[in-house]
Amino acid sequence: GEVVDPIALDPVDEVVVTMLMDNTYDALMPPDGPATRTGFFGVPPVSSAVMVDGQVSPGLVAEHGFSALVTVRKGESSHTVLFDTGISPFGMADNMERLGLDAGEIEVAVLSHGHFDHAGGLEGLARLRRRAGLPIVVHPGVWAQRRLALPELPAVELPTLSKRSLEEEGFEVIERRQRSLLLAGSVLITGEVDRTTDFENGMPFHEQLVDRTWEPDPLILDDQALVVNLRGKGLMVLTGCGHAGAVNIARHAMRLTGVDELHAMVGGFHLNGPAFASVIGPTIHAFQHMAPEVIVPAHCTGWTAQHRFATEMEDAFIPNSVGSSFTLAA
Repeated sequence: GEVVDPIALDPVDEVVVTMLMDNTYDALMPPDGPATRTGFFGVPPVSSAVMVDGQVSPGLVAEHGFSALVTVRKGESSHTVLFDTGISPFGMADNMERLGLDAGEIEVAVLSHGHFDHAGGLEGLARLRRRAGLPIVVHPGVWAQRRLALPELPAVELPTLSKRSLEEEGFEVIERRQRSLLLAGSVLITGEVDRTTDFENGMPFHEQLVDRTWEPDPLILDDQALVVNLRGKGLMVLTGCGHAGAVNIARHAMRLTGVDELHAMVGGFHLNGPAFASVIGPTIHAFQHMAPEVIVPAHCTGWTAQHRFATEMEDAFIPNSVGSSFTLAA
């Protein structure tokens, strides 16, 4: 249903999403519509003792994680937010340095949720900023102790983010369950997402420690997304893993803002593996109905779902790669 009092998310003239970390890096991937790419020779060379001239082009780091730098522009004013940080302490930070990006321009960081493949790079970010204070917006559920308990396999406990350590690294931690407007009202963080579809039911076998007891935690309620309103075009929605369901997230963003056009959907849709095979079809059908001009399924979306997006939404689909920059203009 329609929201009674939609959020006044200020339209922007341009948004640039630069992929600092994803599961793949393809140095030969060509430009594609709004996407520009960073190949081998867009990165400064490094020393190599086995090369004739003593150096080699290293490209960029890819790992099972996600991180995106988002810059929005309204007129002559620009603002930059970091959304997620990848899995390792060095991957995202190394890529920022290789791309020549200044971490000092980041005004706020946001975590899509507490899983370690999105939060692990905060240590590297603190190093780049030399412990200069930076606000970081998180859902209070990011500190939860979690594990995966697959049938007939030993349970695997996931690394847990430490609030105390973040504060010691110089971050100003801001906890919000509800939506937040950031950067002069130009960026919306959804907070907890309404679950309204009948096919997006979260992550099976995911558990949370509650009062010393492991309990099912399929919904991962701390999952949130970033939303920008592109003037005259509609919403750009950026997800980390999309545990709330990519369709739920897109519809939630439209309800919150009162904007009924989805221009771009970018990020992880978590459709990888047998447990999510039945979700792929309904997800694609829903996005065909919403008809975004740009769709970039990344990170945990999985090859099968990406292939189907590429064939069933051919005009909108753009593959992702670390170092890709998507420039969306009003």
